Amino acid sequence: MDLTTVWFLIVGVFLIGYFVLDGFDFGVGMSLPFLGKNNTDRRILINTIGPVWDLNETWLIVAGAAIFAAFPEWYATMFSGFYLALLLILVALILRGVSFEYRHLGKGQKWTRWFDQFIFWGSVLPPFLWGVAFANLAQGVPISPMEQGGWIYEGTLLTLLNPYALLGGLAVMLLCFTHGLVFVALKTTGEMRENARSLATKAGVVTIVVGALFLVWTIMQHAGSDQIPLIIACSAVAAVALIAAWVANLRGREGWAFTGNTVAIAFVLLAIFMALFPNVMHSSIDPAYSMSIKGAASSQMTLELMTWVAVFTMPLVIAYQAWTYWVFRKRITHASIPAEHASEEATAH
Repeated sequence: MDLTTVWFLIVGVFLIGYFVLDGFDFGVGMSLPFLGKNNTDRRILINTIGPVWDLNETWLIVAGAAIFAAFPEWYATMFSGFYLALLLILVALILRGVSFEYRHLGKGQKWTRWFDQFIFWGSVLPPFLWGVAFANLAQGVPISPMEQGGWIYEGTLLTLLNPYALLGGLAVMLLCFTHGLVFVALKTTGEMRENARSLATKAGVVTIVVGALFLVWTIMQHAGSDQIPLIIACSAVAAVALIAAWVANLRGREGWAFTGNTVAIAFVLLAIFMALFPNVMHSSIDPAYSMSIKGAASSQMTLELMTWVAVFTMPLVIAYQAWTYWVFRKRITHASIPAEHASEEATAH
């Protein structure tokens, strides 16, 4: 296996890490209107991800940096073609991050409600738009090579909002929502835990149906591909894991449910990456215009240097993140939240 393929897979691992970890962050943010009956409840929900949400987002930064360094043509074409969608994601992430830090600084309910809305919409839009983006990559987008080198995207934002991509966006958003609800059940006690489990059971049914439709559509689109056995295998594992997670949640086994959702998210992304391979972007204009992994890759020397850096740094990053989760492993209770009339604490840290 050459380094171009290795780095294609490494980028996939980074993105899986991002969607698994920031995925439950998004789900917790989406749960605020459903589980947050009062400010104390909403503070409990935010506190479940308070110590880790910003650390989880570093996986996106690492993935973006890896694409920029290992596949500069992919980075340039994708970020220019998907510019408006990526800008919306960035704005949503900024508003969400700011809201975690500022919602507790006001002296009125109106201030807090505004930032709670920012957290909610800042948690809904990114997974939905990421799902739209990756579904388009799997399906193919209107790109063509330029005479001076490189590729150019010939569509618009509306081109990306096609039925298959919108279904992909909905599937990813629902996956994150269910993932977050299970995480809330895993991190809380009492009524909050039971409400999260109950809502995860209901949302899980919808997620299974929408996810199955998306995976079947993906398989049908790539029926003649050399990668179809791997796409089917990854889709099957994702489906089984999602159903197993739903059953585990129904039985009150939040840890197993969280593990099942993690596996489902990972294999959905693997199915998309298998649908892409051996390209990084399919062309819907002409298959001959598709951007191959090798055609988008940096020089061999660059990839070798990046490989050595990754070998030494990634274990440290993973170890630090694992230690952080271990330190903050305890459940959040109402007793850990100061009374409503007390001075507000920083709930994001």
